[in-house]
Amino acid sequence: MGTASIRTMKAVIIHEYGGPEVLRYEDVPVPEIGPDEVPIKVHACGVNPIDWKVRQGRKKDQTHYEMPLILGWDVSGTVEETGPLVKYFRKGDRVIARPATTRNRGYAEFVAVRSMEVTLAPSTISLEQAAGVPLASQTAWVGLFEIGGLRPGQSVLIHGGSGGVGSFAVQLAKLAGARVFATTSTKNVQLVSSLGADEVIDYTLGDFRHAVSEVDILYDTVGGETQARSWEVIRKGGQLISTLGVEESAAAAHAIIGKSYLLVERRASTGDKRADRCGGYQGHYR
Repeated sequence: MGTASIRTMKAVIIHEYGGPEVLRYEDVPVPEIGPDEVPIKVHACGVNPIDWKVRQGRKKDQTHYEMPLILGWDVSGTVEETGPLVKYFRKGDRVIARPATTRNRGYAEFVAVRSMEVTLAPSTISLEQAAGVPLASQTAWVGLFEIGGLRPGQSVLIHGGSGGVGSFAVQLAKLAGARVFATTSTKNVQLVSSLGADEVIDYTLGDFRHAVSEVDILYDTVGGETQARSWEVIRKGGQLISTLGVEESAAAAHAIIGKSYLLVERRASTGDKRADRCGGYQGHYR
């Protein structure tokens, strides 16, 4: 049944910032779609750190969110219909999407998404698994390639190789022809190795600085004290890239390029080329 015949839907929303207790399961209007948009019947929605950070109000000084607010930046589901400018997708297509941060999102029965934020779901995994792909994979891609310019033959150390972003970073770096080192805990060593890491470093058994040196890029998803110990394993002129912030004075002291970034929405064409699908984001770094 198309969304046009449904006036309300169920959604998990917040009316104010706070802990888990502010989440409410309520009836809300079904979102209307624009001419270049796709309404998705949500099958699964991923939960990322950004969700609880927004819920707690940690991002309110950076981004204005109108209440009530529906969270959820990772979505999988099926296309219900399409706007008149959308030509690539059809009703019933299995898709994944990373909805815009400026509007209501995926903790709901339906979500309206711009066509450039949607791509066909992988056919080899379930929709539940596919819901974890968009945000983490885009974060890893932007950091390694758009920000870091990773090239075949370079070496990269990935902190947090078993995490959501880290696990994609390991796979993408390996596919790009890099030599991949990754840190993780004992229980995840086999997993990270299966993702393609050339060498997995169990940080619970010793200091990673004894296992690797002179890497071209260090991709950090951990931060804190781990990042503080990382400068000496990067070659002079190499890069430390992180979504958690980089201490610029420390980078300069070690003759290393430090870059931190966030995914932001890119002004993109609503063209219907396959290459545009789910690619409406770029990294801005400081």
